[in-house]
Amino acid sequence: MSALNTQAGGTHYKGCAIQPIQYIHANGLDFFQGNIVKYATRYKAKNGAEDLKKVIHYAQLALELQYGIKPADELADMVRAGKSKPGAVTQCEGYVEDRND
Repeated sequence: MSALNTQAGGTHYKGCAIQPIQYIHANGLDFFQGNIVKYATRYKAKNGAEDLKKVIHYAQLALELQYGIKPADELADMVRAGKSKPGAVTQCEGYVEDRND
């Protein structure tokens, strides 16, 4: 039996035409890209908003570790440049949150 026919921890990839691991492997994606694909694929079937936050987190990690861009620093630069306005999004514990409460 193929390892692709079994899944530890749930069935959230069973309905996919192609499993994330097959796509990741076929396209030679790196760690960051692979995790983004994995969490984006499963968020509706498994952990909802938590998985979407993981997508954002892995994108932030890629920006920082591959390009030297720290998302929090980039946001601070935008605020200093006057690009932030009331009701805009702000950085909170590494995630962007809507401030239109």
